[in-house]
Formats: sequence, structure tokens, C-alpha cells
Amino acid sequence: MKAALVLLVVATPVLAGGEFFDDFSQKDLDALRASGWVLRDGSGHPGLAGSRFSPGQLSLDAGLLKLKLTTDGTNANTTLAQLCAPRKFLVGTTTARVRLRDTPGSRDPVIQSFFLAGPLKHDYDPDFSEVDFEYLPHGGWGEPETRLYGVSWHTVRIDPWESFNQASILQGSFDGWQLLTVQVEATRTRHYVNGRLIGEHTGRNVPSQPMAISFNHWLSAGAVAGSQRDYEFDVDWVLHEAGRTLSPTAMQARAAQLRKEGVARRDTVPDAGLTSECNL
Repeated sequence: MKAALVLLVVATPVLAGGEFFDDFSQKDLDALRASGWVLRDGSGHPGLAGSRFSPGQLSLDAGLLKLKLTTDGTNANTTLAQLCAPRKFLVGTTTARVRLRDTPGSRDPVIQSFFLAGPLKHDYDPDFSEVDFEYLPHGGWGEPETRLYGVSWHTVRIDPWESFNQASILQGSFDGWQLLTVQVEATRTRHYVNGRLIGEHTGRNVPSQPMAISFNHWLSAGAVAGSQRDYEFDVDWVLHEAGRTLSPTAMQARAAQLRKEGVARRDTVPDAGLTSECNL
């Protein structure tokens, strides 16, 4: 982690309460769009130059959202996946049940992510807000180890890359189903993996602006050119409780209760009047 920039501290706005839940039981991608999700299409960060995001890399199967990454190791033949909700989430608790995947023998630096983010308006934007989980099953970013990150962001310059954030790292494989939870409060964030607190972040790393809940599957630099290969990870459900700090156990219980009641999707979080740009 690098030292924080010296910037004025802006008070975190407190958004109205509400609940957002989706168990991805929509019948097809059109129904997914109709329920408010943005399916990313085109190029841009974090995709490498020449790679692209395509809605066709997303699919729904028996109540699971599947995010596929396809590559032959070259940028031009790399296709990525990303899905974003409306940008209206800030203080509260967000949990997703995801199936992360390792591929034995592969060294392709794929990244499987669950995060909340707002747009970066310019280099070192002081209002940039993001909290994320990023899983590197085959290593990457200059290190060979398999690892899972929980990160709260201060700000960033994308080109040339320079980031300011606070990261908590778990080494080793997380292949299989995982419960990922992030709590955002006015003065701190907390990341949990399967109910275990892995990090608490404070200061300017705490989000200050509304964010979109997002999932993406992307490729970092370092893949070796060769035959085409596909990678996938899955999302079972996602739940956000606005304005409330709840434990991972409470979030999991609430998701189970909603399913028991036959609720496949609920969104009572007020709209913030912001576009979900789905570009980070």
C-alpha cells in the first residue's frame, strides 16, 4: 500500500435505506437487463488494450449468473465479462455468494471480482470510490502466488498506473463457493471472507460517493499466446442492506429468508439519479 495523498476530507453522504437482492433466476439476458443490470459491451479499463467486454460472456443457468473469460493469450482475442447494477449504494453491507474457480496448470493471470465502484472522472480523482474483492487463481501482477484481495480505494491514475489504496490479502486457493461481505460505514470499511474479518480500512480509503454493485472477469498482462481457453466463475446471489452494518451470518440468513419467501429479486434502495457507467 502506498502513502495516501494529502487531500481535503469530504464528508460521506448518507443515502436513504432500503434493500437490494437478486438471486439471478431471470430467464435470459434480456430479463436481466430489464431488471436494471448493465451488461458491459466494449473496451476500457480493466481490459487490456485490444481486448473487449461482451454481453455474450454472461449467461444464466439454473439460478446462477456465469461470467466467462475467453482468451488465446493475445489481447485481440481476449473477451471479458462484466455486470453492473445502478449506481446508488454507499453506506451499508453488501454480500455475494460466489463460486471462484482455479484451473490447475494454468498460469493465465485471470481476475475474478466482486466489487462496488463509482467512476474515475480524472487522474487522482479525490471522489473516486471503490471497495472490492479480487481473486487471482493463477497469480499475476508480478507475483506467482494464488491469492484473494479485499481492497478499499483512495484514488488512482490508470496510465501510467499509480494507485493509492488499503489492501488485505489472503494467500492460497479459494476454489469453490465463498461468502464475500463488505461493510461500508462513514469512517471505515470491513472485508469478510466466509465470516472471517480479513481487514478494516479507514481514512481516505473509505468510499465517499455512491457506487454500483459489480462483478467482472478479466485478464491482466502476462498470458502466453496459444490455443483458445475459457474460464468461468459463478454468482449465486447478491444482497445489499443500505444504511445498516450487518454480520455476514445475518446477511446469509436474510438471503435464505428471502428465498424461502419466494423473493427472487427486490430493490427498495432509492435511485440516486446517477448513471451506472460500468467501466471500472
